[in-house]
Amino acid sequence: MNEAGHREMPEFQGHLRKVMLTVPGCIRECSGIRIFGKRIKSLVFTTDVAIIRNCNADAVIAVYPFTPQPMITQAIMQAAECPVFAGVGGGLTQGMRVVDLALHAEFQGAMGVVVNAPTSDDTLRELNRRIDIPVVVTVVSEDVDIEARMAAGAKIFNVSAAARTPEIVASIRKRFPQAAIIATGGPSEATIRATIGAGANAITWTPPTTAEILSRIMDDYRNGEPYRSNVEP
Repeated sequence: MNEAGHREMPEFQGHLRKVMLTVPGCIRECSGIRIFGKRIKSLVFTTDVAIIRNCNADAVIAVYPFTPQPMITQAIMQAAECPVFAGVGGGLTQGMRVVDLALHAEFQGAMGVVVNAPTSDDTLRELNRRIDIPVVVTVVSEDVDIEARMAAGAKIFNVSAAARTPEIVASIRKRFPQAAIIATGGPSEATIRATIGAGANAITWTPPTTAEILSRIMDDYRNGEPYRSNVEP
């Protein structure tokens, strides 16, 4: 063993479960956000339990384009081996129903709840009063009154503004140096690094779909190639 051997991280992978999705390594360059003693740097953006079960992200951000349902949150929580941030509405679903869904998510074991951009400040205040886990508020444009959102109880901002994400992250970071910011990393390592450089503490990563992964595997099989030990993003 070399002199630095005792500082090297041992690693174990089973023969079967070594086949998995790995988040881009550059995400490790961000600071992370420490929540209940756990540092979160990478969040996989999916509700596919097969992806969730076979991905090395630090957490799951489970937001989907339908009315939030506790049964869906429960299924994701049962499948996940890492913390879950559960979507509880704020767009189509408003008011006390958002609060009720958030309370239920907390009872199920969610690490945090995510609300959509249209969520009112009144709803944020009620969420902050009723639950003890962080409220993550989605930001989609520079028009958001960040100070008002923070005053209403927003603990973390989830910036999701497509190509403008780094710019908006930088604007929030400049005005509120201590803000906790999650942001979408974009399609490449270059865009992820740009978002981190703008001030994001953690990155959401959108994985390939199961259909896309299966398509690649079937192509390999048709060409007589073995199952790959890692699923490339």
